[in-house]
Amino acid sequence: MHDTPLIGPYSPDDVLAWEPDGSRTARQFLSDVARLAESLPDRLTVINLATSRYEFLVGFSAAILRRQLTLLPQSRAVQTLRRIAGDYPESYALTDRDDRIEGLESVAIQHLKGLASWPGEIPLVPLNQVVAIAFTSGSTGQPMPNKKTWGALTAVAHATGSRLGIKGGDRASVVATVPHQHMFGLEASVMLPIMHGLVMHAGRPLFPADILSALADVEGRRILVTTPLHLRACVTEGVRVPPVGLILSATAPLSRSLAQEAERHFQTEVHEIFGFAEAGSVAERRTTAGDSWQPLDGVRLQSSDRGWTVCTDYLPVPVRVPDRITVDAQGLFVVHGREADQINVAGHRVSLGDLNQKLLEIDGVQDGVFYLPEEGSGFVTRLMAFVVAPGKTSEEIQRALRTHIDPVFLPRPLVCVPSLPRNATGKLPHESVRELARQWLAGQGHGP
Repeated sequence: MHDTPLIGPYSPDDVLAWEPDGSRTARQFLSDVARLAESLPDRLTVINLATSRYEFLVGFSAAILRRQLTLLPQSRAVQTLRRIAGDYPESYALTDRDDRIEGLESVAIQHLKGLASWPGEIPLVPLNQVVAIAFTSGSTGQPMPNKKTWGALTAVAHATGSRLGIKGGDRASVVATVPHQHMFGLEASVMLPIMHGLVMHAGRPLFPADILSALADVEGRRILVTTPLHLRACVTEGVRVPPVGLILSATAPLSRSLAQEAERHFQTEVHEIFGFAEAGSVAERRTTAGDSWQPLDGVRLQSSDRGWTVCTDYLPVPVRVPDRITVDAQGLFVVHGREADQINVAGHRVSLGDLNQKLLEIDGVQDGVFYLPEEGSGFVTRLMAFVVAPGKTSEEIQRALRTHIDPVFLPRPLVCVPSLPRNATGKLPHESVRELARQWLAGQGHGP
């Protein structure tokens, strides 16, 4: 099969999405897509900035039908959008409100009344059509572009649904706290629902009370697509939510202790996705069941002189795994942190990811990060840590850390802060942490 339908098993009047003003049926969706596709400018690329998940999907689908490539910026920061527009000069911005980006043509998605008839056939999309470019988060350096074909996005959606026991047309509802412009958000909150005939909540709740409200908006079995940051906030605040059938988490490591708390709080299973922008979703696990990851159907891990690579039918070439992993005879693997996270302190090697995990497991710590300034940066080259732990002192956290890590890795200083500069997906871009360290050191009379 070389072409596949734009959406999965929906009848014309099945609800495809929930917007604040009501439901959107599959018939309405296809009508909105057809009308928007007719009005799009004749360009090669589009930066889809729609804040509504439904409007994003309408714009994404219309661009696909026009053979336009959707660019997925890692943030809405003006400098980020200008950089992308500079790299892709044949671009325009697609918005669902009156956003205007200086130097970039903007097209607002208009809500049109009336419905077109149900098409004789759902639009078909070639599996080899490149439909999007996703950018790496920049958490370990400069964001890099990665092309995504329709075949790759649909294959991941079907494999994820199969692993999680989602059946076509079971009418479950997906509520997501992650942005749809992020790779995990696109795969789990957009492609997963539309390939399986599920209902998509169009909003993006950020705070526990908003998550509660969004879950209450939808009916049937609820699937929460989220991050460890949002799970921790819900558990900490103790917000009671409607019954949830499944939680799917990604974008950052989820500790087993937080997963256990979340399962008790939500009374459901918490599953994690392992992936990265270059390959998309790669593997899944139930976090409380152990450390091992099981590759999704169709994903193979192969050893090479470059390390471990991901091989699939939909990736044109093997993609190197950016993490250090060990793979057993059954193909299951354990992640030991990013290669770029490896540091050497006084002859001792450790992963910053491992240190961060130990920090987050301390009672009372809500968020935290270790940081080692680069040699020659002008900073004093020693491990630092920034911690969000209301009611705790630096000394108390240091004492707790001593029982979990080698003394050579104890941060000096450990700075308590109100919050960390995480982006919309809960990641901490390297430059943001570096700037946080620079500001603190400057305030102490250190640094360049």
